[in-house]
Amino acid sequence: MTVEVKTEQPNIAAKSFISKKESRLKDFLSILIQNKAALVGAIIILIYIFMAMFAPLLAPYSPYEIDLENKLTPPSSEHWMGTDDKGRDILSRILYGSRLSMGVGFAAVLFGAFFGIIFGLVAGYYGKWVDTIIMRMMDVMLAFPGILLALAIIAALGPSLINVTIAVGAFSVPLFARIVRGSTLEVKRLEYIDAIRSLGANDLIIIAKHIFPNILSPIIVQGTLRLATAILSAAGLSFLGLGAQPPSPEWGTMLSSGRDFLFSAPYIALFPGLAISILVLGFNIFGDGLRDAFDPRMKK
Repeated sequence: MTVEVKTEQPNIAAKSFISKKESRLKDFLSILIQNKAALVGAIIILIYIFMAMFAPLLAPYSPYEIDLENKLTPPSSEHWMGTDDKGRDILSRILYGSRLSMGVGFAAVLFGAFFGIIFGLVAGYYGKWVDTIIMRMMDVMLAFPGILLALAIIAALGPSLINVTIAVGAFSVPLFARIVRGSTLEVKRLEYIDAIRSLGANDLIIIAKHIFPNILSPIIVQGTLRLATAILSAAGLSFLGLGAQPPSPEWGTMLSSGRDFLFSAPYIALFPGLAISILVLGFNIFGDGLRDAFDPRMKK
């Protein structure tokens, strides 16, 4: 009889853990689904991801194909969004441009999150002089406006899409670091962290296996919101001629080329501008929905 109890206890504990995890997931999805704005944002993001993945199949023309005979053609059945000053199909360029703009946005946020998480975890866990040095460095970076810091980095590295990714990611580092540090300070004070430390676990195990998984919620929310800022900043830098260079179908570059035709052919700048605005809106409202779903105070 004793043997049966011992063998069943792990199974009962495992089932209890799984049921609690499933319950939290159901609560999270329930709150997220009830947020209609978040659902709209999610749909917008999925549409753009679909556009980026299947651009070669969806685009009616090559984004680089020049047709001077049909330049500055207004929207029609052949060219749904018209053509630019070199006769290139705007719809095709926007579809291919979604790959560049979203790629830069995701890469920049991953860059910023990677270094920001490391700095935040180290500063929050060790504290004292380590915390002081790291966070003062972050404060110096935050003292500069994000776009100004990006301009300084690009001035040093030179204009290119890769350098734009580094520049936009760099001014995301202190934001992630501050959020991660604050969350780490809260989690490391919990009793189970002291219990794990008393059992002989080293700092790396405690940080990687017991602190980091418990602070993912604010990181995910911040990452989603930063995607909107990163895409907008990258487009702005490309608009200034510091990012993707012509004839690249990047949305900021397309906006820049269309500013000379705002009165004669406004659709050249209108459609890339709408593409940027709608995607940024989608990430913002989806990020707000994630924040509400992750916040325990929103639960009934």
